[in-house]
Formats: sequence, C-alpha cells, structure tokens
Amino acid sequence: MKERILEEIKRLEEQHDIKICYVVESGSRAWGFPSKDSDYDVRFIYVHRKEWYLSIDEKRDVIELPINDLLDMNGWELRKALKLFRKSNPPLMEWLHSGIVYYQAFSLVDKMKEIQEKVFLPQSALYHYLNMAKGNYRDYLQGEQVKIKKYFYVLRPILACMWIEKYNTVPPILFQNLVADLLEDGQLKQEIQTLLDRKLRGDEMNLEPKVTAINEFLDQEITRLEEFTKSIKVKKEDITQLLDELFRNVLDEVWA
Repeated sequence: MKERILEEIKRLEEQHDIKICYVVESGSRAWGFPSKDSDYDVRFIYVHRKEWYLSIDEKRDVIELPINDLLDMNGWELRKALKLFRKSNPPLMEWLHSGIVYYQAFSLVDKMKEIQEKVFLPQSALYHYLNMAKGNYRDYLQGEQVKIKKYFYVLRPILACMWIEKYNTVPPILFQNLVADLLEDGQLKQEIQTLLDRKLRGDEMNLEPKVTAINEFLDQEITRLEEFTKSIKVKKEDITQLLDELFRNVLDEVWA
C-alpha cells in the first residue's frame, strides 16, 4: 500500500502543480487498533507555488480524493495547516506525531515540532477528545448488547484527556502507550488488553454483552474530566509573526 500511496502523491503533485511536504497515517492504524478491513486514512500537507498565494481571491485549501478500496486521502494546504496549528488543532497535532510516516520532505514538520509547545492549548485538546468520547459512548455503548470494538473509540480519547491532565503535553497517538502509562495493573487493564488482542487478531467483535468494568471506568472518567476541563484556562502568546516567517521560509525552501 505504501507504494500506491507514493504513486498517488506523485500524481497529485503533477496534477495540481504542488509540492507535498508530509504524508502520514491518521486513523485506527496509527492509533494501534486497526480492524482487518480498516481503511488507510492518509493525510498530507502540501504547498502551492508562490503565485498561487498572491491572489485577490480565496481558493480551495483542501485536496480530497474519493475513497476507494480502503484508501482515503485528504490534504491541507500549508497556510490552512499553519492557521490550524496556531489554534492547536488536535487532529493536526496527531498528524505531526503519527508513527506511520509515508513521506516527508523539506523542513516544515521538524520546525512545527520545535515550536509546538508555544501553540499547544490543553483546553482545546481536552474539549476535542472529551466530546469525541461522549459522542461515541452515547451512540455505541449504552445498551446491554454493544459493538465491543467501539470501546476503543471512547477509551482512546478518554486516555488522551488523562494524559493531558497528567503531563500537559500532546498525548501519544498510539493507544498502547496511553494504556501502559495511565492505567494500573488490574481488572480494567486486563479487560482492555483482552479486547485489544482480539481486535488485532481480526475478531470483528459484533454485538456482545457490554464490559461492566470498562463502562464503569468510562462513566466515572467522563464525569470527572468534564469538571476538570471547566477549570482549565491557559493563554498562549500570539505567535502569528513566527508562523508568518515559517510560512515564507517554507515557500522559499520548497520552490528554490
């Protein structure tokens, strides 16, 4: 699949007259719990020529490819990416830390990582992950019979919140790292590991009785984290000037 992704990247560069700086996996494969039929959720950052930016008209800043046979590709233009970076956009932060990098060129991502502490807003990340967890918990895990694999789409954002609470940094993207650091040995951790082992073996785990220990943990943490999130108020310095400089430097570097 990597060869096909790189072929698509080359085709996109030629078709749109762009340069692509960074290509990563962003979905369940990057999170560490893919299903046997999981899509490849590929995300990328790209740069237009300088002339594209010197226009009185706003232009489309996203490239999306139609999903086909397991490949979903979506890219953000450089200026859009840096604006979202300034807002500490959680999905973009995950892209920067994906453990599955298909392609990287130029210095953009390394420079973004160097200054990520200047932009990271814990409250933004907490709201993002907590709302994700609450929505998935409400939609998938309320009945006596539930889709067991949906637990991962609630557990991971809850653990991401717990990481932010503990370390005040961007949480690891890999689910296993969150579990190892944040959960003590015991029934809960054992139940989660059992589900993870089954999922990685290809067991699709359709409707089954809910796991009481996990539901109780999620109920408790959602309530607790809601209160914690309300108490967080962190302000960051405006780094627009720094990002403007980065933007111009990347344009010069890419199109030198």
